Amino acid sequence: MATIEGSFVNSSSLRVAIVIARFNDLITNKLLSGCIDCLSRHGIDVSESSEQLDIAWVPGSFELPIISQKLALTGNYEVVITLGAVIRGDTPHFDVVVSEASKGIATVSRETGIPIIFGVLTTDTMQQALERAGIKNNLGWSYALQALEMGSLMKAFSKINLLLKKSIDKNTT
Repeated sequence: MATIEGSFVNSSSLRVAIVIARFNDLITNKLLSGCIDCLSRHGIDVSESSEQLDIAWVPGSFELPIISQKLALTGNYEVVITLGAVIRGDTPHFDVVVSEASKGIATVSRETGIPIIFGVLTTDTMQQALERAGIKNNLGWSYALQALEMGSLMKAFSKINLLLKKSIDKNTT
């Protein structure tokens, strides 16, 4: 039986993109701060001149999938993190944005083969969003951990595929 899993130890060489929504930036900036802190503490260069991390800003969570797709298709990143905050209001707008953002992000990940981390808070109130972005804990940190684990897991699969290919080639010659 093979056990394949990601690790946080060997993830410092990953190239990461973050796509962040400006809407509800009081929340998304806090998520970004937690995310960057986690990446930095795990060996990712987060400096202004970094070649490991790029950040793209979009107007709102609805726009996260299209830019995530553009970045994933460049082949420059092992993982993309999306950050957004959608807070329920009095209209069905919340349901539309959350539905389309989540479906779009999942589709991009499946179609590109690049892990796209769903870091979109969906809350009923601003207070709930603030609690998840730093008052009680910062989910930005958790989203970064998910990215590190998935990025290293995908690298593990690449190594396994290479070993299998070599084994098959050896057996056919």
